[in-house]
Amino acid sequence: MPSRTPPSACSARALASPDAEASVASGEARHRGWFVAVSAVVVLLDQLTKQWALWALADGPIDLVGSLRLNLVFNDSAAFSLGGGNTTVIALIGVVVAAVVVRMGLRADRRSSAVGLGIVLGGALGNLADRALRSGDGFLGGSVVDMVDLQWWPVFNLADAALWLGITVLLLAPRGDGAARRA
Repeated sequence: MPSRTPPSACSARALASPDAEASVASGEARHRGWFVAVSAVVVLLDQLTKQWALWALADGPIDLVGSLRLNLVFNDSAAFSLGGGNTTVIALIGVVVAAVVVRMGLRADRRSSAVGLGIVLGGALGNLADRALRSGDGFLGGSVVDMVDLQWWPVFNLADAALWLGITVLLLAPRGDGAARRA
């Protein structure tokens, strides 16, 4: 009786072929575009909203609906006011995290992963840009511009929201390859 090779073994051999490797590489290259474009859009929108906040909120907060208001705040802490006064250390941790996200994003094998990682990177770079470019205490010592004030939650900005949105996209993105999902 002829021996039948299990489908998983065939798939593994097919993935090891040069054609399959080229296909995986071209998929990663397509997803790199999404990763870079999404992160660039997030950084641009974040910086534009911060510039607007510096201009429009200089005279005081703007009440919107219920407890939601726009209120200009300069934050030298990390999320939830952790690590206040350690701006440079927080920024250096952000640089390391951004480098890891770049490495992961450039290797993303699915569009959803590339988009989620791009959103996270855009948020991280938006806040790092503030730390690097806004006056502060030395290297990466600037404060982050925050403006969305719910009055019952710490004041935040678009970059902060992007970090959480990107994490959510990554958590909700489908896992595994298409064959595994169909089985």
